[in-house]
Amino acid sequence: MDPAERPIVLVSNRGPLSYRRDGDELVAVRGGGGLVSGLGPLMDEGRISWVAAAMSDADRSAAADARPAGDGYPVHLVDVPVGEFDRYYDVVSNQMLWFVHHGLFDLTRDPELDVGWRDAWTSYRAVNRLFAETVIAHAPHGAVVLVQDYHLTLLAPTVRAARDDLTLVHFHHTPFAGPDNARVLATEPLTEMLDALAAHHACGFHVSGWAENYSEVQRRWGGLDRPDPARVFTSTLNSDVEDLRRVAADPRCAAALAELDRLLGDRQLIVRVDRMELSKNIVRGFHAYDLLLTRRPDLRGRVTFVACCYPSRLGVPAYARYRDEVEAAAAAVNDRWGGPDWTPVELMTDDDHPRSVAALRRYDVLLVNPIRDGLNLVAKEGPMINERDGQLVLSTEAGAYSELLGAADGISPFDLDATADALGAALDRDPQERAARAGMLHRAAVARTPRDWLQDQLSAARSA
Repeated sequence: MDPAERPIVLVSNRGPLSYRRDGDELVAVRGGGGLVSGLGPLMDEGRISWVAAAMSDADRSAAADARPAGDGYPVHLVDVPVGEFDRYYDVVSNQMLWFVHHGLFDLTRDPELDVGWRDAWTSYRAVNRLFAETVIAHAPHGAVVLVQDYHLTLLAPTVRAARDDLTLVHFHHTPFAGPDNARVLATEPLTEMLDALAAHHACGFHVSGWAENYSEVQRRWGGLDRPDPARVFTSTLNSDVEDLRRVAADPRCAAALAELDRLLGDRQLIVRVDRMELSKNIVRGFHAYDLLLTRRPDLRGRVTFVACCYPSRLGVPAYARYRDEVEAAAAAVNDRWGGPDWTPVELMTDDDHPRSVAALRRYDVLLVNPIRDGLNLVAKEGPMINERDGQLVLSTEAGAYSELLGAADGISPFDLDATADALGAALDRDPQERAARAGMLHRAAVARTPRDWLQDQLSAARSA
């Protein structure tokens, strides 16, 4: 059967729904995250089922009850013992693999791969096996299995040994470490991961740079003579513009927009929307804004920076510390420049999706300055729905930069001087050029749909 007509099984750590308790009842709620928001509109077509982790006690209760579905599509929740899940998710996925792929380790101090790390890798391997066993048990005959991201790099050999009717495609949403960073992993885990990734029929990445890193690491550490190497392909993902527009039309978004207008008055608006992750480079963004206000007295009291920054992975000590650093950096700018009539930085840390969408509709300048990012959907979502010919200041280390160069103001994420200059230039830009750049950004942001990204994976399965 052609992959375009075969059943599809999506496999990811975080699924399309979560459960909450309403009294004695378990209620399914559609989840968040870029993958879910991108593929949500495709879920009701009947071809797609999903395998994902039970993330909460309510999820585990639903898994124990074998509840199969959310809004009409099958979802199979993998019930992982809490301690095992923490080692798989916090220690290996978030404290090791995320840091390796984003180049975040200070190698003079971290990491230290001790006995605890070995135990955590054993848990990572065991959780991947649980996911594999769930795929084996529930995947329809002849399905295309689309495995998502760095949490689940090891399941392919187990699945292929039991189900040769399935075609497996791995898609890596984060950057992929080059050889110098990949070597940080101990030899045995690195080799195990590379062997397992090569057991997929194809491996995909958002941009060519990450695909090239993967191929080079396979050559350097996986061996040149590996049989049946995974086909490597690239495919960018865009959010669903109609879904975003529905959120933008929601009364909660309208109320948030009205509150922003009240807060800002006639001031210009710089916006960022991020999780509080070290890779997002939030602190340097505030430092660059501080430098802008130092250089440009004319902007004091005339521009406000609204930062929608939502705490993330607080179970990882480095992330808890980073939250404190973000809050301190924002407070320092406000203490230096603020007054009774103007707060330079409005830091909003309670997760409020309608408010984030309202901010994306309202900004004059959107700052997206990650140290490294596999793609970064915010850089595209802003231009999709912005109503003010908003400009984009974008890190050249974001995967999305390759699609948006020429329309975005590209900056090194480490260069505060250039970032301050770019913010100022974007605020000062004349209306005609603003409109031209905003139009280019919008066209690039809506050029593809989530369906295109899905089809690219199916095409890779067909070619494998």
